[in-house]
Amino acid sequence: MNQETHRAFRMDNEVLAFRFTATMSDRAAAAPRERLTDPGRLTAWLQATGIGVTGASPSDLKDAVELREAIYRIGTAIATGRPPEPEDVGILNATAAAGHASAALDHDSATWRLTQKTPVRDALGILATDAIHVFGGPDRARIKNCEGTDCAGLFLDTSRGANRRWCSMNTCGNKAKKSRLAAGH
Repeated sequence: MNQETHRAFRMDNEVLAFRFTATMSDRAAAAPRERLTDPGRLTAWLQATGIGVTGASPSDLKDAVELREAIYRIGTAIATGRPPEPEDVGILNATAAAGHASAALDHDSATWRLTQKTPVRDALGILATDAIHVFGGPDRARIKNCEGTDCAGLFLDTSRGANRRWCSMNTCGNKAKKSRLAAGH
C-alpha cells in the first residue's frame, strides 16, 4: 500500500469489515467524512486491503455504501445491546451469498480469487462474510463503538480486561490523552 492510500483511508482496524466501516470517518461529528467519494476510491480501498479489484462502477459504489452502512448499524446495535434491524441483516446475508470469491494460497501469502464477471460483488461478499463471522462468533460481546471525540467507529475489544475505549490508540486514544493533558495545564 502506498503512502497516499495509507493517508486517505484508516487501515488500522484488525477486523476487515470494521476497517471498511471506517471509510466513513468522524461518524459522531456534525459532518461525518465520506472517504468513498467515487468508484475509483472504492477500487483504491479494496486494493489497499489486498482484494485485487479494478474498475468499480457507480452501481458498485452504491452497493458498497449500502453494505458498509448495514455493517455499521448492525455492529452499533450489538455494541449497545440492541438487536440488529432485520433489513440490515438481510443486506448483509444477501451480499455474502452473492459473492463468489475463494481463498487461495499464493506462494506464502493468503489471497482472494475473484470471478472476472463480478469482482466487486465478490469483494463485497468477502466483507459481508467477515462481518457475519464477527457478529455471529464468540467475540460478539467484545464489539464496541469508539469513545473518541467524533469517532464512534467499530472495533473488537481484545484487551484482557475488555476495557478498551478507542478504536485505535494511535489515533483516537492519542487525541483523548492530548486533550486531557491540555485541559490539565
